[in-house]
Amino acid sequence: MRGMKKYRHVIETPDPGRWELVGYEAALPISEKSNPITRELDRADPMQIVQLLKECDAEIFQEEEEALLNYKRLYSQSVLKTMIDIINKVQEVLKDPENGLIVLSGSGTSGRLAFLIATAFNKLLRGLGQLPRYTHIIAGGHRSLVMSQEGLEDSALLGTEELRKVCDGKKKVVFIGISCGLSAPFVAGQLDFCMNNLDIFLPVLLGFNPVNMARNDKIEGWHSTFRQVAERMQKLQESHKAFILNPAVGPEGICGFSWMKGGSATKILLETVLLAAHKTVSRESEISEKCLVEILRTYERAHEVTYAQSRKIAALVKEAGTSLQKKACVYVLGWHTLGLIAIMDGVECIPTFGADHKDVQGFLIGDHNDIFNKEVELTAQGPQVAFSQEDFVRIILPSLTELDTVLFLFTLDDDLAEVEELVIQVKEKTSNIQALSHATVGQYLPTSLKKLFPDIISIMWPILFLEYEGNFIQKFQRELSTKWILNTVSTGAYVLKGKILRNCMVDLKIGNSKLFWRAVSILQRFTGHSQARCLDSLLQVIYDSEVVLDDLRNKDISTHILVATEKNKVVPTALLCLLRNCSVQEARTRLDTSHSVRAAIEASLNAPGHKRGAD
Repeated sequence: MRGMKKYRHVIETPDPGRWELVGYEAALPISEKSNPITRELDRADPMQIVQLLKECDAEIFQEEEEALLNYKRLYSQSVLKTMIDIINKVQEVLKDPENGLIVLSGSGTSGRLAFLIATAFNKLLRGLGQLPRYTHIIAGGHRSLVMSQEGLEDSALLGTEELRKVCDGKKKVVFIGISCGLSAPFVAGQLDFCMNNLDIFLPVLLGFNPVNMARNDKIEGWHSTFRQVAERMQKLQESHKAFILNPAVGPEGICGFSWMKGGSATKILLETVLLAAHKTVSRESEISEKCLVEILRTYERAHEVTYAQSRKIAALVKEAGTSLQKKACVYVLGWHTLGLIAIMDGVECIPTFGADHKDVQGFLIGDHNDIFNKEVELTAQGPQVAFSQEDFVRIILPSLTELDTVLFLFTLDDDLAEVEELVIQVKEKTSNIQALSHATVGQYLPTSLKKLFPDIISIMWPILFLEYEGNFIQKFQRELSTKWILNTVSTGAYVLKGKILRNCMVDLKIGNSKLFWRAVSILQRFTGHSQARCLDSLLQVIYDSEVVLDDLRNKDISTHILVATEKNKVVPTALLCLLRNCSVQEARTRLDTSHSVRAAIEASLNAPGHKRGAD
């Protein structure tokens, strides 16, 4: 552990990375920079993949390094103070259940986590015999919880309209808008609406870039940029009328993949803030920095306990990678909220790796009426929205093969007879089954269930003697531990399949404006060409045109995205066109005849005569 730390840490955090130096990939915000730790991720074996991603996750808990560019970190004094200020505002709502509401909102990753966390804290309140005071908003509604609908985050007006609906009649609302990169127009519209109605709303922005790195592109069909909204909030923070909670957690293990560190840090921060609010309001005591640090340390312990299983996680990465390489599938069956984490992880793979929705798919096993109160809306949508035990048994189980990998997620508090019954059904179709189980000291897996699995990642948690609110800490630890393992397994599997170059998502699906510009940035990174040239190449592939005319260039970005969303391998095709100075058709042929996307691009990078990019 480097230098002198203000706080005693549970885990060893990495030494400062190059990304913290002034000038490192200066044109990009932290959330879009490449992480030096994973620079050679595409060449790593399963065990190395696990170790590299473990180190990336540990960066969440780094303290400030005074000798370097002084980014605010999770344990920074200013961040802890902002958390305390937000807690005080949350407590005002908790004391006035009739008139108050706490809204968590986001799109994609952020919206799914908003749902997970709002559901957990309403459950906490019900256990105390109190009325629910939390609600969530996700761009695209409940359907977006179980399927990828990236384009809906681009509408600031839609965000505003959704916020109006859920807050109708409320007199005091704490609104927490989550945007990991400080970039989502959906959230920008909501924050702007809150600032225009400060008699009712207290707006909070949660993300992981400094305000000066917030996205500054004009939002289509709206009056401001995200940065302008954030700068306005910054001024209001001086009078405690708005708050920005934005510690730096470092670049993602896969450039821009905010479900990884951004998602984990979102979960850690929100659960810490809300749990501390509940603990102190019930005791009528003042919140202290020490209380926050104690809760944050429990998440550090979760990191330590999780990655103590690195060898078994690596074996699972290898199994999942083999399934994907053989064009088979990975199915993850989780009980209760572990099933939600599984669904989220599978959905995130679609835009990130250009994956089919069936490649990595999560299912929520057991009764879920207390989680999805709009179940009918979801189950009526077809196979892309398959998420329940019934869906798995009806749609997936009959066609399972030995090439597929099936992973079971459960705790020893779940209905283990139900677990055993489903495992036996699956074993009739494939022997390639794995398990991740969570237990508390003193709990043991029944022998009959243990014998069904060739190996089990068994995580043992200490007994926590805490008050009612504190008991939720272990639930949150188990969820985060499961998330870290699933992130590593799915990401590692796609690395082995050849979907990653260095640590870049070179086969992303262009589903919104953020992903559109990320695609252009990837083309620039690997070819060294200008933005204009890379943009033209991207449009050539999107429109199947060898010539890009001005009328095509002048179309709105949203028009390009609508066309691009329906196409596969847009970014790798454009990369090959630029690297080989070839036609779209020739680039597609090269991709089709190569055994992986990475192999096709590597061959072009090593071909004589091309212009090398920054890498």
